[in-house]
Amino acid sequence: MKKRLAVLGSTGSIGVSTLDVVARHEDQFEVHALTAATKVDLMLAQCVRFKPAVAVMASEAHGRQLQQQVEACGLSTEVRWSPAAIDEVAVDERVDIVMAAIVGAAGLSSCIAAARAGKRLLLANKEALVVGGEVFLQAVHEGGCRLLPIDSEHSAIFQALPEDPSFWPARVDKIILTASGGPFRTRSPQTLKDVTPEEACAHPNWEMGRKISVDSATMMNKALEVIEARYLFGLPPQQIEVVLHPQSIIHSMVQFKDHSVVAQMGTPDMRGPIAYGLSWPERMVSGAAALDFQNSPPMTFESLSDAGHQDRYPGLALAWQALAGKPGTCAVLNAANEVAVAAFLDRRVRFDQIHHINVQTLSTVDYQPPSTLADLLELDRLARTAAQKQVRVMSRT
Repeated sequence: MKKRLAVLGSTGSIGVSTLDVVARHEDQFEVHALTAATKVDLMLAQCVRFKPAVAVMASEAHGRQLQQQVEACGLSTEVRWSPAAIDEVAVDERVDIVMAAIVGAAGLSSCIAAARAGKRLLLANKEALVVGGEVFLQAVHEGGCRLLPIDSEHSAIFQALPEDPSFWPARVDKIILTASGGPFRTRSPQTLKDVTPEEACAHPNWEMGRKISVDSATMMNKALEVIEARYLFGLPPQQIEVVLHPQSIIHSMVQFKDHSVVAQMGTPDMRGPIAYGLSWPERMVSGAAALDFQNSPPMTFESLSDAGHQDRYPGLALAWQALAGKPGTCAVLNAANEVAVAAFLDRRVRFDQIHHINVQTLSTVDYQPPSTLADLLELDRLARTAAQKQVRVMSRT
């Protein structure tokens, strides 16, 4: 029987890539539900192509606009709207697999809902772990959810580790996340204050959305991935390392106690880890190009302690700082960064001020450790308010 799929965030880069993979295997998968925030025209095109039973927009205005167009096309797709409607499709008993590709903390509620419902959850929303932390992991445990990471780095680690997690503590020395370094790896740190949004979004290897492209340029994406890896694989933070690998061929590595290293390699194409998550424990065609070893560029590696890198990427160290803080610190860091990046993309703050907003927000938000989804959402609100205050201060400098 075909597996039925809900793609949360279907109009983003991960969602589009997911549907590309599914289109290659329509004998195995059926798209039951799609959700999106604002891109009505692309959502309509996806509804025409995949004919889902349900399509959800985050707001009523966009939902009604989509509904009119769906009816005009004669489609039978039911159109809903609101964040609650997104949670509903995540737990729908007709859905077998949930692709969680909503960017940012906005995807947290639906991720927790899918986990509690015991779905196979393909996690492309790193904020579910960064913000949700133990609250999210508890939902995974209680629901019997099969959690599969889709970030290329975490998928690589998952593929390199022994299948039985009980072996990980005794066998693993450390996990090594690779990072391309983004577009400013060789740029003078003194010039970063002049970076434009267009420059920050021009990633040298990957096609990504604007927010994650900026995170790659600041290396905050890697900081969030360190936090995600801590929760996904249960290793202490000191056993997580980051190394620069500009070619993005090795997606990440695991070093074992005997100092042997297992690396997962592939072309920089998110369809690879998406196909692995959809087909696990099997493998299937993804559409990604094969590596051409005879014509590939030399693989190089750089330490983040090399001259200039610590000044280029000051935000990376915040990962270990947040993990050492009280529960909820990682959620504060994520909220601050989302606000700071949005302000940079709106040209209200400079590129180099993103880090300062994150640091100042971490030092000013006072809260009790969260234990429920409501607590997490309230903490996210408090942190965003504090970060927006910092944005107003920075915008005057």
